[in-house]
Amino acid sequence: MELWLRDDGKANHDTHGIDRFWRRTAQHEQDICVNDGKLYAVNGLIGAHIVIRDGQSQNEGIQFIGTADWLLVECETWSMIPLENLIAAREGSHTKIAAVITSPIQAQGAGFALQQGVDALVVENQSDLVEAALSVKSQRLELLTTSAQTDNNNGTETLSHLEVVRVEDAGLGDRFCLDFLSLLHQNEGVLVGSSSETMVLVHSETVPSTFVPTRPFRVNAGSPHAYILMADHTTKYLSELVAGDVVQAVNLNGGTREIVLGRIKIEQRPMLKISFLAIDSDSRKNKEAHVFLQQAETVRLIDSDGAVKSVTELNAGDVVVGRHGTEARHLGIAISSAVEER
Repeated sequence: MELWLRDDGKANHDTHGIDRFWRRTAQHEQDICVNDGKLYAVNGLIGAHIVIRDGQSQNEGIQFIGTADWLLVECETWSMIPLENLIAAREGSHTKIAAVITSPIQAQGAGFALQQGVDALVVENQSDLVEAALSVKSQRLELLTTSAQTDNNNGTETLSHLEVVRVEDAGLGDRFCLDFLSLLHQNEGVLVGSSSETMVLVHSETVPSTFVPTRPFRVNAGSPHAYILMADHTTKYLSELVAGDVVQAVNLNGGTREIVLGRIKIEQRPMLKISFLAIDSDSRKNKEAHVFLQQAETVRLIDSDGAVKSVTELNAGDVVVGRHGTEARHLGIAISSAVEER
């Protein structure tokens, strides 16, 4: 994403991070100018300039998509809807959209509209506007870098089968519900466990129930001492999590994605202790691990056949999906030292 500065020539400005300058005439390589609804660079016409006042002027702007390289958009009264409509309309075309913003809060909205954002933010020479636009530009670059790294990675987690050994009442405990900024899907959840090397895949609350509505943004993840696998492949205790943390969501096939934690809901609830063995790991197959989860029908795991099963229906001998490794951890980071967790 680019940052364009509307230069009135009345004040000096820091050029760091500025990609183009909107001036009265285009005399230098970075200059652009507007004349009679047309957008020019130093080498000639590059697009159109539109002022959106209503639906008709929005549609007039849409007509340039596919023919103009750039569409410079100003809203007479700021609104996200026209920008979203223009971004949707330009899908699949080469046309780029530059949006004029007039307050810092508009930078985030324009920069990430429809999860894509405009291709350039255009601001007056005001420090708060420039700083807000530079921040969004940096975030967009970071997302692009992260996306490229994800594309180079297979984006999968190696999952294991865990055989349930016992299901026991564990009394009352603090139960942590994790509410995320993204909706989760069927057969998707997070990996948690009392041991960082053996964790179970706890399903999201996406399964319809007769008695309670779904909460597709939520995972009922268990007790405060439990580990959870983060997006950077470190672990944290549930009690360490804060809003804004990035957790790794995992689906039945091992596919992963990053999800941002929006809220933690902690309440005292009756808990179950579920003990299991990793049955497909020769090195540790006789070592028990466990997890504490709320005794509730809406807390579910995934069995070896891919079916979702409530923890209240689990029995010894059932096989569920999880993750089993051999690494020890220090402050959530995998290390080669020997550490035993019981």
